Amino acid sequence: MTDSTRRDFIKATAVGAAALLASPSRVLGASDRVRVGMIGVGARGQDLLKQLLAIPNAQLVAIADVYSRSRDQAKQLAPGIQTLDDHRRLLEMKDLDGIIVASPLHLHAHHFLDVLASGKDLYSEKTMTWSIPEAEECLAAANKSDRVVQIGLQHESSGSLADSKKWIKDGMLGKITQVESWMSRNSPHGQGQWVRPVPSDCNPQNVNWSAFLNGRHQRPFDPNKFINWRLFWEFSGGNVTENMVHQMAWIMSALELPVPSAAYMSGGVFSEKDGREVPDTIAVTLDFPNDLVVTWQSTFSNNHYGLGEHILGSDGSIEHVAGATDMVTGRTQEVTRCFPEPANRKGGEALTSETKDQNHMANWIDCIRSRKTPNAPVEIGYRSAIAAHMANLAYRQKQRVTLEMAKAAQLES
Repeated sequence: MTDSTRRDFIKATAVGAAALLASPSRVLGASDRVRVGMIGVGARGQDLLKQLLAIPNAQLVAIADVYSRSRDQAKQLAPGIQTLDDHRRLLEMKDLDGIIVASPLHLHAHHFLDVLASGKDLYSEKTMTWSIPEAEECLAAANKSDRVVQIGLQHESSGSLADSKKWIKDGMLGKITQVESWMSRNSPHGQGQWVRPVPSDCNPQNVNWSAFLNGRHQRPFDPNKFINWRLFWEFSGGNVTENMVHQMAWIMSALELPVPSAAYMSGGVFSEKDGREVPDTIAVTLDFPNDLVVTWQSTFSNNHYGLGEHILGSDGSIEHVAGATDMVTGRTQEVTRCFPEPANRKGGEALTSETKDQNHMANWIDCIRSRKTPNAPVEIGYRSAIAAHMANLAYRQKQRVTLEMAKAAQLES
């Protein structure tokens, strides 16, 4: 952690404390639409923007982004919105009820804390933070606040999770000692996953480079790192924070797991040698208290098996598969089933999940009105972030990392 980043943490603590004094900008009436702003409207932000526009009782009012191209694209999707180049001006708007944060990962904590301090409800994209100290800061600030906080872990709103929780609670799996999970992707030769072309207008005149750096050491504008920030440790946690975190949150919620006690991770940049720092081939092992091990594997060189999880118990198994490709038809499907283990549950029937998914964004909007806890509250955002950061630290240090080691390492870095 640089000196400037440490100063940002001190500021963040002050911002979090200010959230205690913040109050909602307005009281919603029964017929009022929920008025929303957005910070960060790049590719993922625009996906969320479209989701918001599809919700009848919500209205997008304004967006903020450091890149003029992104602001222009957002205005094309939602004509009439106000566009700003500084998120602080957005948060000064008194008639906004909630803010969606979809900025790059290394900016999440900064924007998270600023939104809470402004007294507005928050939808923060995953992973909740870039580091463990930031996760601690954000959890503390959220717990001191009365704001509704939803993390963009949309699998938390899935029917498969609801049914899996019930099967586990009903004792259909018995003692669970192992969970296997995986996620695979592929791309044409020479086209690395996530690598995007740099637009011709990506220059210092159209990008607030200092705001993007967020306290990291100043250097001349780097258009490749600005556009392809996911490839570099300084701004990203790679595939672990982009994809594993979704599945780990699903597993941790289903089994009501605390943060891991230890993490191991191997792999490397094997698929495309394109200058990226974060690995594209990964094998993660997470140890949890009470005799449970969870594994996650990923490659960017093969997409055949999609993503999925196997929860393995003495009395039964849960299989959640999404994206596995049928060799004959080429079709993919998502299915969640519970199977009995004949050794301990003879005659048991296989069950298939039939509960429908909820709309994750609509759940947040509904909770802004009802003041209820959303499907992916700050607690699961925190626990899944810690798991992800522990895995990445284990990879970068090339050793088994305990929770205590991980916290100490990131505080000292």
